Amino acid sequence: MNYTLEPIDAKTYEGSLLLLYGDDVSERSLPLNRKELEVLKKRREDGRERLLAFDRLPHRLYVLSFNSEKPECQEALRRQATGLLRMLEDDDCRELAVTGVGTLPEEVMAFVEGLTLADYSFDRYRNKEVFHLDRLIIDGLFIKPDELEQAERLWNRIFWCREWVNMPVQDLDAVRFADELEAVADDLEGVECTVMDKKKIEALRMGGLLAVNRGSVTEPRFVVLEYRGSDNAPICLVGKGVMYDTGGLNIKPDDYMCEMKSDMAGAATMASVLFAAADNNLPVHLVALLPLTDNRPGFNAYAADDILTMYDGTTVEVTNTDAEGRLVLADAIAYAAKNYSPSLIIDAATLTGAAVRAIGTFGIAAMQTGADNPMTMLKIVGSQVYERLVEFPMWSEYDTLLESPVADLRNCNLKPEAGAITAGKFLAHFAGAVPYVHLDIAGVAFFSAAQHYYRAGASGYGIRLLYAFLQMQDMIEK
Repeated sequence: MNYTLEPIDAKTYEGSLLLLYGDDVSERSLPLNRKELEVLKKRREDGRERLLAFDRLPHRLYVLSFNSEKPECQEALRRQATGLLRMLEDDDCRELAVTGVGTLPEEVMAFVEGLTLADYSFDRYRNKEVFHLDRLIIDGLFIKPDELEQAERLWNRIFWCREWVNMPVQDLDAVRFADELEAVADDLEGVECTVMDKKKIEALRMGGLLAVNRGSVTEPRFVVLEYRGSDNAPICLVGKGVMYDTGGLNIKPDDYMCEMKSDMAGAATMASVLFAAADNNLPVHLVALLPLTDNRPGFNAYAADDILTMYDGTTVEVTNTDAEGRLVLADAIAYAAKNYSPSLIIDAATLTGAAVRAIGTFGIAAMQTGADNPMTMLKIVGSQVYERLVEFPMWSEYDTLLESPVADLRNCNLKPEAGAITAGKFLAHFAGAVPYVHLDIAGVAFFSAAQHYYRAGASGYGIRLLYAFLQMQDMIEK
């Protein structure tokens, strides 16, 4: 989609136009006749958002009526964009102008963001053309050029994340993904990329990543991206990169195997956050650590009862090979803590079905140790961008559920309880004394069916959250 900023007079504009209408006081400014105005008034009586269309042959006038004083107004505008996109497709309208009456700039921007996110679809393997909006003209009264350009660059990284997560493992395995990340980094000023192959991973003695990889024909990779936008201690972003998860020898039932190409969404998310920060020159120091492998039951696949020695020397009894994500993350977290002296470690992972069962597909299950302030900030920005967090407790009593009679830890609780929390507790062990935040994105990284402004498939959920969080770092440091 191409974006253009220009002044728009709703009463004289000769093209398809969307009018955002959020304030009854501005009624006289509406380019509607008496009958159309009566329809709009009637639709606004219940206070709900209403999307109407009127003929302005050969074009159309679309009116989105909303209540600007309503809580979560901006999210409502994002969601209404999906309905408009369906109207545009029915009308075969590929160019649209957007302006507003009684509308704030952030409300216009929220709608444009929703329309942009809704317009994405995974078309790489389709022969049939899919409808997309070609051009969006935005009233320059509401948005400044630099603000739009920064938002475009962020949205572009969300699209790339969604594309990577949607890709089948046949075309995007650990080696190819590492190569692609390196190629992107080479094109970005200020970003360094280090790709470690299996020999280097063996030399580092990353027992978790190597164990999970033992059943695969494809070698693992450990990718480290660094963006030095400031001289402060880095924030380390760790992302789970299981390119496909069969469950290993604890193989998943067939109905759980579908969509497991998305098990690398954490790695795609964290790489995209770092790239977006570099694109927009955010004054932050970031290191993304991405352990990449698939989890297969072949060859010399690791098995329940195996005892692994992790990067930091911790021994781990394997009780379930389908709890592999925490093993590859643990090595990366320990590596971050030892080698970068970070101010904060944040991980993102499609880690547990327990998180989905607890809060569904409406937010992120989050946990923290020693990071009260960052968690508070994440909750604040999560509400603003509507990528919300639910904080789970990390009480010491949960430690007992990971005790092992033969090793330092078990990789998985043997009881069907507190699954998301024990996964977080396991990972927190490897962060040591470093402030640590765990984001379980299992319910939101990939949708089986369309949800609001996300079509079915990868969502890129979490990128806007973390990007907004990083913007706040700049304000705090100032």
